[in-house]
Amino acid sequence: MKRKQIALGLALGLSSMGFVHAAATTVRVIAFNDFHGNLQSPGNFAGAASGGVDYLAGYVNSLKAGFPNHVVVSAGDLTGATPLISGAFHDEGAIETMNRLGLEFNAVGNHEFDYGRDEILRKQNGGCFPGGMVGHDTCLGVASPTPVPVPYPFEGAKFKYLSANVVVDASGKTLFPPYGIKSFATPTGTVRVGFIGMTLKGTPEIVTPTGVAGLSFKDEVQTVNALVPKLRARGVEAIVVLVHQGGFQGSTGPNFINDCSLKSAGVDDPTALQPLRDIVKGLDGAVDLVVSGHTHTGYTCQLPNSKGKLIPVTQGGNYGRVLTNIDLTIDTTTGDVTGSSFHNTIVDRTNAAITPDSTIKAIVDAYSTNISPVANQVVATLLATVPNTELPAQSPATGTTGEKPAGDLIADAMLAATSPAGFGGAKIAFTNSGGVRADYANKATPSTYPYNLTYGDAFTVQPFGNNMVTMTITAQQLKDALEMQFPGSNCLTPSGVNKQIQKRVLQPSNGFSFSWSESGANCAKIRDVTLTSYDALGNMVNTDYIVTNGTVNHPAQTYRVTVNSFMATGGDGFALFNSGIQRLGGAQDIDTTVAYLARFKTPNPNNTGYDPNAAELHKPRIIKLP
Repeated sequence: MKRKQIALGLALGLSSMGFVHAAATTVRVIAFNDFHGNLQSPGNFAGAASGGVDYLAGYVNSLKAGFPNHVVVSAGDLTGATPLISGAFHDEGAIETMNRLGLEFNAVGNHEFDYGRDEILRKQNGGCFPGGMVGHDTCLGVASPTPVPVPYPFEGAKFKYLSANVVVDASGKTLFPPYGIKSFATPTGTVRVGFIGMTLKGTPEIVTPTGVAGLSFKDEVQTVNALVPKLRARGVEAIVVLVHQGGFQGSTGPNFINDCSLKSAGVDDPTALQPLRDIVKGLDGAVDLVVSGHTHTGYTCQLPNSKGKLIPVTQGGNYGRVLTNIDLTIDTTTGDVTGSSFHNTIVDRTNAAITPDSTIKAIVDAYSTNISPVANQVVATLLATVPNTELPAQSPATGTTGEKPAGDLIADAMLAATSPAGFGGAKIAFTNSGGVRADYANKATPSTYPYNLTYGDAFTVQPFGNNMVTMTITAQQLKDALEMQFPGSNCLTPSGVNKQIQKRVLQPSNGFSFSWSESGANCAKIRDVTLTSYDALGNMVNTDYIVTNGTVNHPAQTYRVTVNSFMATGGDGFALFNSGIQRLGGAQDIDTTVAYLARFKTPNPNNTGYDPNAAELHKPRIIKLP
């Protein structure tokens, strides 16, 4: 049983009440999240060149200095959805560099399931990727000489994957250990700290279903609270939760990485930091720290747990650009956490006080050399940045529509690849918003245009390796699929209740447009849907009014629609696409995009480059209504 009142008195030095000063030690928790295999700098952050695993390791080493009791942890998505330098080699370089950075515990995120549970187990245990071309895309190994690599067994993670709430149905056991314990030496003995790893409960709705077949994802709060007695039985009183779930700050305040704004427009915002805020509120009073992930943002908070005790809750952005250090003061007699301090630091590559890790840099350089002939191929000329940010809503609506210029580009590429009769005969294409991972842009400082976009740039935006799937659906099904963009427990689908847990707006191809009402009821948010065709000169030929004022005009009318293979199997909560018929598979997503962009590669007598604001792209394609 915790002796919090006694520990508090000791920490405050209340000798007048008969207490004496407690012996205490500081344990430094060094944390990051959502690294996504960004071995090299992903670009600027807050005006500075940031990230890169060599500098990330340099900052880790700096934070360890003077703190012999330290631990390095990750809150998930260490791999998956990665740039070409990592993804082309099945993320083996990410694991190898993290081994040398000193990572000790990683909570399994949803993207670790992108290629199924067998691949996560391989990441932990080592061995070559099944069917991989040894010496080309797997088992190059850190010992491989460059520029000519030789086969070398992939070593696997030296750190521990943790996932307390992912259960193998056949055995009833967790896929990975639910927690890890680390002991820290003190002048009077040791203190033990427990680290519980939690995977996003909603993972089955946002990964390919086959990747999580046979697995159950349990409630985060119930799982943590059930583990507290087990940790205490092992002499652990200091408990840290690494959870791959997060939230966003409210709109009031600076909203930077060391803020915790829970207000919007100056008033309390119940949606701020959700759903993480509710998770923390339900946690057992024994939990002392929550390190979060998934939402790719930064914050340092103190939020109440189930006992009303304020505990530190942090997140460090994404892509290795921000590092969090949390100092826990631990009573060496009771093992209880009696105090804490915490701070987010930008991994600034221009900081002369930081020494990048040379061993890790050599590994990154080796992978860069191996992939550079592919990565550096110019695939298009951009006339401006093609952002992965939502377009502003039209007046009088507020906020954003959900449409992203980078998503439009990908959808257009999908349609171009599958519209010929022999390749699917598609009239419409959609990509999922979450499948668009970055801007198509010049990341240099200052960025200039025209810019020669490389294959590596394009792969970073679209790293999943999905294939095209063209199917036939009815007008009614098309409208129903669009309704599935929004959460709503009353929206029935062929497989039951709509499983959408947050707004996920589909990115549509050229000629397709729809309007949606934010205030509309479940299954009645979609107001108008049209499909317009154009001739070779860009002149409008015909407009098909599919939905008018919420009513499907010809429900049985059929359309050929292309989505990626992730969505075609119900990914991101779009269960309706499981019902599409007359399916035809197609090329890989990145290949379709590169083929489409080739027409915008200069010198080209017919085009000077890709302009995201060109009139022939017919934007906006999505209208948001009040």
